[in-house]
Amino acid sequence: MSLDPVETFRQEAQDLLEQIEQGLLDLNQNPGDRELVDAVFRGLHTLKGSGAMFGFDALAAFTHHCETAFDRVRKGEVAATSELVGAVLACQDHMRALAEGRPASEATGDVLLAELHRVVESAGRAPEAAPAAPALKTWRIKFSLPADALINGTRPLPLLDELRELGDCQVVAMTDAVPAFDDLVATECHLAWDVTLVTQHGREAIEDVFIFVIDDMTLDIQEVGSAQATVAVSEVVETAAATPQVAAEDTPAAANEGRHAKAGGDTVRVPAERLDEMMDRVGELVIAQSRLKQLANSSSDIALRAVAEEIERLASEMRDTMMVVRMVPIAQLFGRFRRLIHDLARDTGKTIELSTEGESTELDKTVIERLADPLIHLIRNSADHGLETPEQRVAAGKPETGHIVLAARQSGAEVVITIIDDGRGVDRARVRAKAEENGLIQPGQVLSDNELLQLIFAPGFSTAAAITNLSGRGVGMDVVKRTIEGLRGSIELTSTPGEGAVVSLRIPLTLAIIDGLLVRVGAGRYVIPLSSVEECVELTVEQDMRSGGRSLITLRDQLVPFVRLRSLFATGLAPDPHQKVVVVSVGRERVGLVVDQILGDHQTVIKPMSDLHADVGAFSGATILGDGGVALILDIGHLVAAGQRSDAQLRVAS
Repeated sequence: MSLDPVETFRQEAQDLLEQIEQGLLDLNQNPGDRELVDAVFRGLHTLKGSGAMFGFDALAAFTHHCETAFDRVRKGEVAATSELVGAVLACQDHMRALAEGRPASEATGDVLLAELHRVVESAGRAPEAAPAAPALKTWRIKFSLPADALINGTRPLPLLDELRELGDCQVVAMTDAVPAFDDLVATECHLAWDVTLVTQHGREAIEDVFIFVIDDMTLDIQEVGSAQATVAVSEVVETAAATPQVAAEDTPAAANEGRHAKAGGDTVRVPAERLDEMMDRVGELVIAQSRLKQLANSSSDIALRAVAEEIERLASEMRDTMMVVRMVPIAQLFGRFRRLIHDLARDTGKTIELSTEGESTELDKTVIERLADPLIHLIRNSADHGLETPEQRVAAGKPETGHIVLAARQSGAEVVITIIDDGRGVDRARVRAKAEENGLIQPGQVLSDNELLQLIFAPGFSTAAAITNLSGRGVGMDVVKRTIEGLRGSIELTSTPGEGAVVSLRIPLTLAIIDGLLVRVGAGRYVIPLSSVEECVELTVEQDMRSGGRSLITLRDQLVPFVRLRSLFATGLAPDPHQKVVVVSVGRERVGLVVDQILGDHQTVIKPMSDLHADVGAFSGATILGDGGVALILDIGHLVAAGQRSDAQLRVAS
């Protein structure tokens, strides 16, 4: 399947826009950094040229104005003020819409450009004079495009126009490779070009012209000498025209200029849907392997058992390899929020600083995609509800700048993401009053601190005094909780009045395949995620009777509540004489799950529940066993909460 050139451009344009945005945000912190100015200018220049080459004329024309503005910054004519950065960031959003093909009003673009021009004209000169322009150099550039370049949407003329923008340019078309008229195919490109360019720019700027086609083309760049060389440009061009053309790929220089071949063997861009399809196939392989394992265990054939063990090993390695392929650093997600903090600081009038930790922590790409919206809600909530205004912070003896920390760390088969702010903290009295007003709790109802804070995640709950464009409508936090639970994760909120709040998200590394513990309760089989299991102990008849209805077991001098799954699932069968307690944990909470039998470990391919069973809280999914039967996957967060709640009620009653 051939890649669509337009789609390829859009993917590359997204990368460029991300680079431009990060450069602008860094420049806002360090307005005098010349390297950042050059990096933003280069990104805008490349985006404009590539857009024109692939037929995105509106994008190229719009980007040209931003490029011109940053060219003036680069030359020291205009200072890189925060107002200018904000104007270009607003323009960048419009560029993104044009690149993605989304509806983008021309009138909106005109308004953005008018504001950009106003900011540029009102900005003063840069505090330091621009350094003297580098000496002019003469470059000899020979290039040819692949035969299918025209079919793929590559147009040579915009490339030549971009070279002309770099300086004085003379172009000679090389026609030696053009076949006879009878053999000519109109859609194939047979021309090559010999270009002599006099410019103050270096090799990198020339290479950037060809950035989207450099992998497939032949390119040779050589420095001829300074512009004051004795050989005039016209003489160089005449020499090029008179000299027999040699195919660029035959010249040693072409082979030595390794950058132009750009091997591209280090990374390969693969569409996400192909990875999803591959993961589905691996899941089916794991199910087939479970079936083979069960057949081998029931057979006395030694050879069959050996093959089954080998297939099990290979399937496990294939699964682990596929997991790693799908993993991406969480920095990819955290990087998006710098722009959000910039906009929130502007909208709220607060001074906010964002810092991140654990950016190298990896998560399944599907999980990262689904985490973006919940984290946006939580960060907006911290900025609007949590952090005080600069005046309030100074009055409270705090620094004027509020801090929000995004941190990630791996804990077993989970990733823990925390959002920490040093604001005012949660006002418990206000939360309780609002909950009573909304009918969520009865007046005077006894609640633990955790239960009170969890009310914040109830639908329609908001403590904001007025509705703004950031908050006050009571939507967002309940969506956050539903989304996190939909990822088989959990969310926890802690807060110290006057010091801030901490929101902790516990998210599984992947949503596709997990290691599970297969257990039997009555006649049914269930899977407990192995990452939640701490230990397994036997529940004797004496211990069961001694619990006295409190459902507690003593483990190393600690009381742990347990849940009888046989009663919870209403099996209607008598318990086995040797029941087992599987101790599981979520965060700091521990609960024992009483089962009749532990069947062993099981590679679990997670299948979603049907719409009919989606609201059954005790289960998070299902899996197919080796014998074709179905086992439900237990929702550990729900069962731990139920066990802790039952124990708390018994404590109150006693």
